[in-house]
Amino acid sequence: MLEGQSIVCFAHDWNGDPTSKTHIMRILAKRNRVLWVDSIGMRRPAVTAYDARRIGAKLRGAFRGCRPVEPGLFVGSPLALPFPGNPAADRVNAGVLSAWLRWQCRRLGLSRPILWSFMPNVAGLIGRLGERMVVYHCVDDYAEFTGVSREAIRRLEADLVRRSDLVLTSSERLRDERLTINPRTHFVTHGVDVGHFGRALDPSTPLPEDLKHLPRPVIGFFGLIADWVDVSLVRAMADRHPDWSIVLVGRVATDVSVIEGRPNVRLLGHRPYAALPAYCRGFDAAIVPFRMNDLTVRANPLKLREYLAAGLPVASTPLPEVLRYDALVETGDGDREFVAAVERALTRRSAAAVRARHDAMITESWEARVEEIGSLLQGPLARAVA
Repeated sequence: MLEGQSIVCFAHDWNGDPTSKTHIMRILAKRNRVLWVDSIGMRRPAVTAYDARRIGAKLRGAFRGCRPVEPGLFVGSPLALPFPGNPAADRVNAGVLSAWLRWQCRRLGLSRPILWSFMPNVAGLIGRLGERMVVYHCVDDYAEFTGVSREAIRRLEADLVRRSDLVLTSSERLRDERLTINPRTHFVTHGVDVGHFGRALDPSTPLPEDLKHLPRPVIGFFGLIADWVDVSLVRAMADRHPDWSIVLVGRVATDVSVIEGRPNVRLLGHRPYAALPAYCRGFDAAIVPFRMNDLTVRANPLKLREYLAAGLPVASTPLPEVLRYDALVETGDGDREFVAAVERALTRRSAAAVRARHDAMITESWEARVEEIGSLLQGPLARAVA
């Protein structure tokens, strides 16, 4: 386990739902000191209510300053010009951010920190923080996200990969592509909070009120409903099985008109992370209805392990990282095959099958992943000291 280090971590906004970044840094903060830097943005804001709220939150966060959120873990929300890839803006951001970070590191007693970025656009800060080493932890193909400048992100990320002392990736495809730039690239898959999602197996976990009276079976999904979610697959399920209740839990960030108003589809909106085990307890099966495209074939859906830790039968599109669990997950591509995969999943609800899925996740805890990462860091850290 990594111990006694200072870490400056670039990630998404702390107040969002927990992701792989959150879990990893929370564990590391138990034995290290971590400054979590809220997102400095990868796209230009649009004229939308959502982006207006984000800008307001950024301004409020900047005025609050750096704040402790957990023992050993501090969060700061610096301001940055929202023009990633623009050379002038990148230079201004690098100068302002590095000065702000050096000040915060002095305040918090962070000496020679590890610069650890989950974001692809921080190479301009390398060498400005007196950092001990640089870790780029790539969990998505960021250039494929809607709304970003693909060429700019590709260029910024390639620079960061090249200059990092260690590159970690959450899928083999991400690893293989970045390995061509930096030989110090390693694949470390995601983990899961087994104890949290295992609460779905506890009979004392109460069912959410909005699931209690739905017709069975209940087919469930939780997570951001973005453009990588294939809502046409959800529509196909709803049409093929009007007797099923299909429940989508999460903020909607894409066009869902094809399923809105369907009598057996429920769009419940966002629910807190703490409530997700209860929703899992109310599902009869769970789905990962992702599109097959350049973004998703490099993704590693965190929700897959969370569903399995909850003991749920799962149906998914055949993403490469999902196929690693083909003994536990039913897969299907296209409307007909996906619906058939859900039908098969619903036959795998015996107590023994539920327990087998949960038990398969015990060795895939976030603690185990952080141990693995710590082992990979030993060599680069030793070279940094030398």
